[in-house]
Amino acid sequence: MSDLPTSAQFSAIGEGYSADAGNSQSLKADAYVRQEWFAADQREIIAKSWQWVCHVEKLRAPGSFFTVEIAGQPIAVVRDREGRLRAFYNVCKHRAHELLKGEGSTTRIMCPYHAWVYKLDGQLVRAPETEHLDNFSTGEICLDQVQVEEFAGFVYVNLDPSAASLAEQSGNLETEIRHWAPDIDQLTFGHRLTYDIKSNWKNVVDNFLECYHCPTAHKDFCDLVDMDTYKVTTHGIYSSHMADAGKSANSAYDVSNATVRTHAVWWLWPTTCLMRYPGRSSMIVLNIIPVGPARTLETYDFFLETPEPNEAELDAIRYLDEVLQVEDISLVESVQRGMNTPAFTQGRIVNDPTGSGKSEHAVHHFHGLVLEAYAGAGR
Repeated sequence: MSDLPTSAQFSAIGEGYSADAGNSQSLKADAYVRQEWFAADQREIIAKSWQWVCHVEKLRAPGSFFTVEIAGQPIAVVRDREGRLRAFYNVCKHRAHELLKGEGSTTRIMCPYHAWVYKLDGQLVRAPETEHLDNFSTGEICLDQVQVEEFAGFVYVNLDPSAASLAEQSGNLETEIRHWAPDIDQLTFGHRLTYDIKSNWKNVVDNFLECYHCPTAHKDFCDLVDMDTYKVTTHGIYSSHMADAGKSANSAYDVSNATVRTHAVWWLWPTTCLMRYPGRSSMIVLNIIPVGPARTLETYDFFLETPEPNEAELDAIRYLDEVLQVEDISLVESVQRGMNTPAFTQGRIVNDPTGSGKSEHAVHHFHGLVLEAYAGAGR
């Protein structure tokens, strides 16, 4: 990883930003295009925040495990024999080989390199051919643990051992999600879409957080939801985006028989987006994965009432994949190209004091959290 920005750069990056969304500039372009700022993002934001892993259904049974990479670090999450959720660096304490791969179920954690065996709580219990070593005891060796938490039907991890719990940091978010999606724990995985985007992850988040662009860039979406009812509210480390389903026929997908009539969306700092679109009961999780200054991976996981999407859900998946994502990816890739030119340093935040969807106050809220993380690093 490259060097981080200098103290002077950390101080200067917030110039033009104001706590007043109606009188503020955006985050500076340097934070979107330069390698040192990507390094700062990885170290000061991604590695210190709660990151989405999977739905709880993947880790319900003792012995179930799921592996993931967070801020470039390999992590394994395991349900131990007593039913406790645990997370570790997915690295053997002997010679650093990867321990678990993918997802599945196991009664123990055995390294495929030299067969060192760990219990599901991370404690080493067997190391072949070590009986004659001096000052060696399996009881003194344990995998390095990482914070893990079940939250609103999903599993999250945080690499920062001093971070407050997600429940504590997020205020009323779980209550809000469960109000609109009371069956979230019972939903099951139905489909995944994946995208490799030539844009900085913060551009992807910015675009997600405002619908100021929707009437211009997403005409189908503006029929799917009633834009007059679209409201965006910011809170602490999340924002909620609410709208009623559209009342007339639309060209996105058919919601005439929808049992869920509210478009309910939440963004959770920094990279998790939870979406409950009109239709059957469901939850879509957009996980935004920073890869480089100008590269971001996205996964869209659809959690449904049944493993197989129904006809309307297949239409919704098709619409998101073939229309909405095509439009959004084109937008953020164009923005990334523009930020790499001398013609752009930062832009004005467009704020509607009433909190409408056609406002950028949630983008401003996100930029404030980014600058807060940078300020901590620059001190």
